[in-house]
Amino acid sequence: MSESVTAADIGADIIVEAEHLTRQLVGEVTATLVSDASIAIRRGEFVAITGASGSGKSSLLYLLGLLDRPTSGTVRLHGQDTATLEDDERAALRLTELGYVFQFHFLLPEFTAAENVMLPMQRLGRLPEDEIETRAIGLLASFGLADQARKLPRQLSGGQSQRVAIARALANDPLLILADEPTGNLDSVSSANVQTILKDLAHAYGRAVAVVTHDRDFAAAADRTIVMQDGRIIRDE
Repeated sequence: MSESVTAADIGADIIVEAEHLTRQLVGEVTATLVSDASIAIRRGEFVAITGASGSGKSSLLYLLGLLDRPTSGTVRLHGQDTATLEDDERAALRLTELGYVFQFHFLLPEFTAAENVMLPMQRLGRLPEDEIETRAIGLLASFGLADQARKLPRQLSGGQSQRVAIARALANDPLLILADEPTGNLDSVSSANVQTILKDLAHAYGRAVAVVTHDRDFAAAADRTIVMQDGRIIRDE
């Protein structure tokens, strides 16, 4: 990870901002996944997005993370309107500016923990291979996994695998981290560990962190809680 920052350094920089987002699936029956949602997430904020199943939480996260396109509305990343970007431009932004953590860690089973963390850096191609490996092992060490770097995913616990996934999300040093139910398959100890890591990424390292969660304790630890219902943001506090 990059150097720690102070509260004064964090300031109030808006990393991602959405205005009047709507996402519809049009067929014989039109399904509205997200309706007229507006949200801004700043550097240093740890934000929880909650709501019942089917409320639009994950759909909103995928729109913020440029994994899906809105039917209408805008998403700005560092002030850049992403609506007119081509698919390859959006993919480049995802690789350089965004980090993703999902409920299922999606580690490649044939690669070691270190090799999984190295993959985003190899795709970006900005560093020589020896520096990529050094950074990957350093990220794993920062999460207490230095001794697990050469192990395959099947040799890791669920909590260890999710920490590897977080390290991978940080590989290209993004400012925005998006997590979709990252503790959904973890025990209480591992869940608390992941919660602490994500909160520290916001508060100590100045990332903007948005987490979709059903976990009330997790949401209670956030700086802000956004509650969704029927695709709409009904509360942001």
